[in-house]
Amino acid sequence: MTEPAARPPRRYVGRIVLTLALIGTAITLILTIGVHPDEAPEEPPLTVPEQRPEPRAAAPRAALVAPEDRPNESDQEELDAWAERVAEATRVPARVLAAYGRAEMWLRNEQPGCHLSWGTLAGIGRVESRHGNFGGARIGADGRTTQPIVGVPLDGSPGVRKVPDTDGGKLDGDRAWDRAVGPLQFLPGTWREWGVRATRDGEPPNPQNIDDAAVAAARYLCAEGRDLTDPNGWWDAVLTYNRSISYAQDVFSGADAYAAATLP
Repeated sequence: MTEPAARPPRRYVGRIVLTLALIGTAITLILTIGVHPDEAPEEPPLTVPEQRPEPRAAAPRAALVAPEDRPNESDQEELDAWAERVAEATRVPARVLAAYGRAEMWLRNEQPGCHLSWGTLAGIGRVESRHGNFGGARIGADGRTTQPIVGVPLDGSPGVRKVPDTDGGKLDGDRAWDRAVGPLQFLPGTWREWGVRATRDGEPPNPQNIDDAAVAAARYLCAEGRDLTDPNGWWDAVLTYNRSISYAQDVFSGADAYAAATLP
């Protein structure tokens, strides 16, 4: 019969336990380094089926209607609750949806015959800047981009329009050529004509502010008495925003997908 092995002294047992604990802590740190406790992982964007309808053959479905605009009393709580609900379905940030929804609410009063759905604004925002999430930018709680979103110089390069500077670089930082700016990518000249301050606080309109940009885009789309439930009106509006048919088809795909995600 062999004798039982001698047990290690207790002080060595303690050291072994401490070493294993430190190793476990190190592994945890390696796995979690860079993860901020207040930052939830970004959800993947909504899957958008690609649609390629012929121009003026159809208009996208209208998405879940935004709350009623009540100009003489606060409707912000209703808008925020609506935006949270829609964000769950569409995976578009609620703060951005509040801007799209507010634009729909305003236009419903200003130009009821336009029948603008926020889904079309979201379709444009998806194509132009992924709803303000472009190049490291995000939309802050105040509605402004965390860093400016500025497009390529419109210098006539292949596939690019030629638009010499019209604003002395005030909006886009380029004194030679114009560049589209903000989450909805307005040209400086277009912004000068259509820019509006959504908060009505007396400050100048800012194309890098999603609230200002959404209302300006809504008014631009609804110009000339267009009815966006009519295929002709919808396509005229979006092709005025950008002349490319493939662009309009991309916007159509997004707008219709957001509608499908929010409707029963």
